[in-house]
Amino acid sequence: MDGEISCDELQALLDENGEEPPEDLRIVDIRNPGSFERGHIPGSENIPANELTDRVEELDGADRVVTVCPKGKSSVQAARLVGSYEGVDGPVESLAGGLSEWDGPLDAADTSDHGDESAAPF
Repeated sequence: MDGEISCDELQALLDENGEEPPEDLRIVDIRNPGSFERGHIPGSENIPANELTDRVEELDGADRVVTVCPKGKSSVQAARLVGSYEGVDGPVESLAGGLSEWDGPLDAADTSDHGDESAAPF
């Protein structure tokens, strides 16, 4: 793990690229799929924490990885795991404060069929 990235720094990276991560950045949200669908950072991908060990090879060749969780605690552990994987070429950072500190936009799946549009994203 190479440390933490602030929400402002990550938002600046997204802003530079039109609200999507630059090609060399992978944002990995480690929450469960239901929480991810309710709201996630634009361009992020969902690899739940309990699957990360088995799926870390999906990050082969990544130049930079940012891990995301609700409060920024579990993502530190996830960043350490990803950082220890030889297939990741660049820095691996955890989002400081997690989604509880994120004030940027969130993408969400259409929840109108589920009747629970007020659910928190985590």
